[in-house]
Amino acid sequence: MEQLLKDWDGETVVVRYDRPTGAWIFIAIHSTRLGPATGGTRMMRYPSPEVAISDALKLAAGMTYKFAVPEFPRGGGKAVVAIPDDFDPQTRTDLLRRYGKLIQQLGGLFYTGPDVGTSSSDMDIIAQTGAPYIHSRTPSAGGAGSSGPATAMGVFTGIQVVCERLFGDPSLEGRRVLVQGVGGVGESLIEHLRTAGAEVLFSEVDEQLVRRFRDELGFQFVPAETVYSTECDIFSPCALGGVLSGDTISQLKCRAVAGGANTQLAGPEDAERLRTRGILYAPDYVINVGGAMAITGIEALGWSRGEAVRQVVHSILGGLRQVFKLAEKEGITTEAAARRVAEEHLSKGS
Repeated sequence: MEQLLKDWDGETVVVRYDRPTGAWIFIAIHSTRLGPATGGTRMMRYPSPEVAISDALKLAAGMTYKFAVPEFPRGGGKAVVAIPDDFDPQTRTDLLRRYGKLIQQLGGLFYTGPDVGTSSSDMDIIAQTGAPYIHSRTPSAGGAGSSGPATAMGVFTGIQVVCERLFGDPSLEGRRVLVQGVGGVGESLIEHLRTAGAEVLFSEVDEQLVRRFRDELGFQFVPAETVYSTECDIFSPCALGGVLSGDTISQLKCRAVAGGANTQLAGPEDAERLRTRGILYAPDYVINVGGAMAITGIEALGWSRGEAVRQVVHSILGGLRQVFKLAEKEGITTEAAARRVAEEHLSKGS
């Protein structure tokens, strides 16, 4: 853990051990150059505290770049609540309240919302002790609700830009799109794709979701073991990150990767692997900013929902086109181009 922190280029890490439950809480503040650090709270089991803090550090950096590309006035942060294997669900509410108190004690250094393993209902509980630094509470509690639909709208917009780049036309009519993960983001994305006339395939490990999307809604199911080798125009990872590695990239039979999952690249070298194979990559933090931008805009900047949608679509259209243009001009990966754009914007806030 010590070496992870020494190698990290962020600002601050808050570490708290929750003795009543045995959970570890890590709040990683990567950058406050453009505004207060903002990012979701991930709550799940990890093999070790070291793996959990490593996840928090990577995700926080991703949030910095996510906000920097569209020059949104927020910095990058992320929280991970690593629960033990023997975690008692009945202790969850009190753990969330203690976590909220910790956020409140930070006095605005970190704002948070839902992520993997947490929901808007959880934000209602966290806000009991953590207000006013909690976003995406349920509408009944005065919040803007789930960020999933806005994230999906942004990813859909990114896929349109990908089609524009590959085929000269943003239309999804007849395009074969494979969505990996049909949770909050994937489900909404599938609806956009179907409405646009795409041929949609999906992969999912939750049997209940598989039955719903395959048997009730009629979408073609792709088993996890063949998801990377399935032919499609666009592969859209919308589950957990780290799915693009040397092993999986070698199997891909797609023209492009454009999805909502965070930190999709297993390592920095994987962007070059995609480029070498001629697979166009839409950097995840460029196209999955929609939820974070929309919810923060509505709750902190006074946007209407209509304005939030317009801002998300406009930002992703402009940002991704800029990244693709720069990558082609400089002969670099789209990941490197996105980082260059983000760093230029961050330098203005230094």
